[in-house]
Amino acid sequence: MKLTTFLGALTTLAVTTSCAPDTEQQNNSKSAQKPAAEQEVSVMRNEPVKPLEPAVITDTAMVELGKKLYFDPRLSLSGFISCNSCHNLSMGGSDNLKSSIGHKWSRGPINSPTVLNSNLNLAQFWDGRAKDLKEQAGGPIANPGEMAFTHELAVELLQSIPGYVDEFHQVFATTSIDIDQITTAIAAFEETLVTPDSRFDLWLKGDDTAINETELKGYALFKSSGCTACHNGPALGGNSFQKMGLVAPYEATSPVEGRSAVTGKDADRFSFKVPTLRNVELTYPYFHDGEAETLAEAVEIMGRIQLGRTFTEEENEQIVAFLKTLTGTQPRMELPLLPPSSDTTPRPDPFSD
Repeated sequence: MKLTTFLGALTTLAVTTSCAPDTEQQNNSKSAQKPAAEQEVSVMRNEPVKPLEPAVITDTAMVELGKKLYFDPRLSLSGFISCNSCHNLSMGGSDNLKSSIGHKWSRGPINSPTVLNSNLNLAQFWDGRAKDLKEQAGGPIANPGEMAFTHELAVELLQSIPGYVDEFHQVFATTSIDIDQITTAIAAFEETLVTPDSRFDLWLKGDDTAINETELKGYALFKSSGCTACHNGPALGGNSFQKMGLVAPYEATSPVEGRSAVTGKDADRFSFKVPTLRNVELTYPYFHDGEAETLAEAVEIMGRIQLGRTFTEEENEQIVAFLKTLTGTQPRMELPLLPPSSDTTPRPDPFSD
């Protein structure tokens, strides 16, 4: 009886197997039919650079309030300048100027760094004088050369706009508005401005087709030349201060002297926060004084004054090709409809002496 049972089971198994689809074979066939770029990534490369991860939003109302404040020019004395004026989200989070234009068309002393992925910086501003995005957000509002407002006027203005009063009440559970709430909301929005899924990120995650041979050679040169000593981590920078001109002096066109303005130490003169290289194709001109107009020029200068190396034209082209793979998915959003001013809202004064 046992033998009969066994033979019956074996017969059933054979019939079932012959009639059922070969699942493993089909899966392999489907995988083979997929373009390489669409196949699931299975290998994370061991590199000094890590892929960017998308932003995780935990408080949608806070972020939406911060977005309104980021785009609202009424937080400036002229009623014309907003955070987005110098950190334009349609232009890589910068303004593509050597130095930004401030109140009364004044010329800023330094190049405007990108706001994209700025949440990964160890500190904010080129000299690191703000410890985080929240602290940075209050600076331009009260700077007479930028938005030329005051924190008190900013609070008074927002308090006079019923739509803002309602939103601040919803987010902060209070009927009063203060500068701490304003900068907290702006920072919450800026923390969402992350640009994942660059072609280089896809390559880091195992997609061999994401970058071409020239770009790969550029990355190899980038590493072997020593660039990753400063440009590392997910943002390829932003996590250290370094002297501009380690091997040869840099002739700056800006009067600012970098980190020494914060620390008071002469040893920190001409030390600046290493900029992120994410989206660097979009954030020209380059350096704290905006003196390098193109990526090729920036690569040549950095090789010479930081590394003591003169790149050939071909090597320069390869590194530039690699740098262009760092452009990620740009923030896409609907522009906010700002709440209208009330009869008591202070009016802008763009042409005052």
